[in-house]
Amino acid sequence: MARIMIVDDSDAIRMVLRDILDIGKHELVAEAVNGDEAITEFFRTNPDIVILDMAMPKKDGLTTLKEIIGKRPSAKIIMITASDNQHTMKECISAGALAYILKPFNFQDVLKKITEIAEL
Repeated sequence: MARIMIVDDSDAIRMVLRDILDIGKHELVAEAVNGDEAITEFFRTNPDIVILDMAMPKKDGLTTLKEIIGKRPSAKIIMITASDNQHTMKECISAGALAYILKPFNFQDVLKKITEIAEL
């Protein structure tokens, strides 16, 4: 079981991800709707894994990813996005993301990624 933080500005996506975590018996330790909240909650709760959306208000996912990794290089972050832009995907992986999942996503694909990353 991993301790997970969900970061997405969409209530519907957060709800679906909560359901996925329940199915996988993972613990939801925090939620955030923008990058600023994500950084605060990350350092407050110290999750095992962060599921981080790319497109958010105030601070986008890539900027948030870079800030978290800059302060804690061991952070395990899964990016989620509706964009299949290869440049953005490569930039996220180069910045320290361990996985990149496209929306709409499959429950099993998300659980598989969480399991793989939790075991790192």
